[in-house]
Amino acid sequence: MPGTVNRVLLAVVGLVLLAVGGAVLAVGLGAPPPSWWLHDGPHDALLSVAERTRWRGEAWWWPTVIAVLAVLVLLALWWLSAVLHRRRLAEVVVDTSDGAGALLRGPALEGVLSGEASRLDGVAQAHVRLTGRSEAPEARARLLLEPHAEPVAVLDDLSARALAHARDSAALRALPAEVRLTAARHKSERVS
Repeated sequence: MPGTVNRVLLAVVGLVLLAVGGAVLAVGLGAPPPSWWLHDGPHDALLSVAERTRWRGEAWWWPTVIAVLAVLVLLALWWLSAVLHRRRLAEVVVDTSDGAGALLRGPALEGVLSGEASRLDGVAQAHVRLTGRSEAPEARARLLLEPHAEPVAVLDDLSARALAHARDSAALRALPAEVRLTAARHKSERVS
């Protein structure tokens, strides 16, 4: 969901900037301004002297301008950090008991976990993603259950088999997991 919201916001901002920028460029090159355009021609200033200096003498003006700009900068930095923050774990640190340690690729462990979870009884499809820190990973699993599956049994099998194997093989103290279960759709059976 956050990825979709991010793409929609970027598309809307991009389209607005493209429309306004294209209109400014077209008017600047001598094209007649569109009907919604604020100014009359290419030599018209964006803000007149009266518009630029109207509130300058007010005591509240500059603190308000600085506060609004600060909020916009903080929102832009928050958005940038959310976009750049890698949600998937690239590597998992494996304690080898010799002090050196080893690195296990996160996608490899995700693939093994997904494969083992999909082979559990009652699971039609499994997708596992690792998040958190490389020293303390966390698993997020989405399981598509078959119509006959019992959710409690599937969760017990997942924690006793797939998660336990991953935790033991990577020498992790703990591997907390968030599991989302979805039931597979199936055709209704006819009863006569």
